[in-house]
Amino acid sequence: MASVPSLASTVQQRLADALSAALPEAGSADPLLRRSDRADFQANGILALAKKLKGNPRELAAKVVEGLPTGDLLKEIEVSGPGFLNITLTDEAIVKTLAARAADDRLGVPYAENPGTTVIDYAQPNVAKEMHVGHLRSAVIGAAMVEILEFTGETVVRRHHIGDWGTQYGMLIQYLIEHPHELDHEGGEEVTGEEAISSLNRIYKASRALFDSDEAFKDRARNRVVDLQAGDPETRAHWQRFVDESKIYFYSVFNKLDMEIRDADIVGESGYNDMLDETCRLLEESGVAVRSEGALCVFFDDVKGPDGNPTPLIVRKSNGGYGYAATDLSAIRDRVQNLKANTLIYVVDARQSLHFKMVFETARRAGWLNDEVKAVQLAFGTVLGKDGKPFKTREGETVRLVDLLNEAIERATAVVREKDEENQLTEEEIAERGTQVGIGAIKYADLSTSAARDYKFDLDQMVSLNGDTSVYLQYAYARIQSILRKSGDAKPGAHPELELAAAERALGLHLDQFGETLAEVAGSYEPHKLAAYLYQLASLYTTFYAQCPVLKAETPAQVENRLFLCDITARTLHQGMALLGIHTPDRL
Repeated sequence: MASVPSLASTVQQRLADALSAALPEAGSADPLLRRSDRADFQANGILALAKKLKGNPRELAAKVVEGLPTGDLLKEIEVSGPGFLNITLTDEAIVKTLAARAADDRLGVPYAENPGTTVIDYAQPNVAKEMHVGHLRSAVIGAAMVEILEFTGETVVRRHHIGDWGTQYGMLIQYLIEHPHELDHEGGEEVTGEEAISSLNRIYKASRALFDSDEAFKDRARNRVVDLQAGDPETRAHWQRFVDESKIYFYSVFNKLDMEIRDADIVGESGYNDMLDETCRLLEESGVAVRSEGALCVFFDDVKGPDGNPTPLIVRKSNGGYGYAATDLSAIRDRVQNLKANTLIYVVDARQSLHFKMVFETARRAGWLNDEVKAVQLAFGTVLGKDGKPFKTREGETVRLVDLLNEAIERATAVVREKDEENQLTEEEIAERGTQVGIGAIKYADLSTSAARDYKFDLDQMVSLNGDTSVYLQYAYARIQSILRKSGDAKPGAHPELELAAAERALGLHLDQFGETLAEVAGSYEPHKLAAYLYQLASLYTTFYAQCPVLKAETPAQVENRLFLCDITARTLHQGMALLGIHTPDRL
């Protein structure tokens, strides 16, 4: 396992050394290197430096160039404008660096220097409730961040903070006690996720109707909440049945999404019950929380209601009940003190931003978060319909997640079948690839938009072969596999001695940026930047494929070198897509 320094970092280091040599008084100055359309790279740092030292930027630039020998790495350095350096690399350096990447399982991507432990709170469905399109984003964005951070060497603890507690369970449990066979499975058979959610829906509707119409039932249901919170064994056992039945349904949806959700990672609201009392005591004793009108509250200077009065975070209500804040603060204590996390990431709807801002600030005041331990809300926007309004069915209902996934698979299967002109795929293969393409399309549409922005859910666009879609990336990958299969005796092999065409250079330089892109994505929690990198990779590959014959290249060495470029492109696409949770089928 050898990490390979990127060409950019090597050039950056050479420039920095040449700058210090030409200008010892500058100390360690940043050459400000970036990719450029005029050359491979442009360095713009000399201008600011010359201003600071009151020198002539062009003279300083010329001095730096003198100290930069061309040869193995640098082919040409030209001074342009007010002391910018345009830098072109040798073809040899590009191919040698890619060959070093290809020799490593991780494509030369280094591990993070100081990995820590991150807890990611994502995919938080509610017990006894249908998952809808809003649950999609938390699951997809969270799962991608788990994979990306683990790839960089971070220890990641997954947490699914499911809604499994609260007053509505009194109503459900009381109904089940009075109608004991409603959740029974016929003949003890396994039920499907669909069957599980339909029984849960049925019980929810029936118990709600009773709760709204029958005062005596309402009282029994309210008393049942007290029993639940007091840990009464019979009540707890019935509550557990709702949780177990809901898990059958959750797992069926996450399976369809091709996501692994493990039992041990599901720690719902109920998991922090035993800590709530102590959390409140610690907050009150430290003076972080104060009593106000009988409730335990935390106040903030910058959080005021429409009337101009402060809006507090209510940790315990005046009736002694606990709100979300008590549970969320207890979860922070658990994650920091027991799981020893340095970073807590919450993949939660942007509409909850104020709540989390107040919770994090409270935890900081209490000393549970500090300079060493940080919490971040990876806030996501709303899923919109094609009309740009929040995504609803024609009847105005929220859209069931399962229906969307099924429709995406159906459409993608039609696309795969249509593209399989020579009938090379069996029906089974068409179905399998249709699922991979359909689910990939949904994940990619979500991940290729900045999480904070709202995005339009448009299945026609998602399964399209043109434009920024996962299908376009999957077809690029499948096309490369097809070329590698047809290559006969020719094997991919790097030839640093060859001259590269413009499209080969552009592809090679982009391939070399994979590790830097991942480091940026892991540092800023922005998976859309990885999606953008992969889309650009597929686009550069498409140009290369159109301009540079691979199997019909002029010499055997050129055939091998182009096969090598194909192969490392495929490996980079495969690895990058896997981090986003998307399959890359070999044949499409």
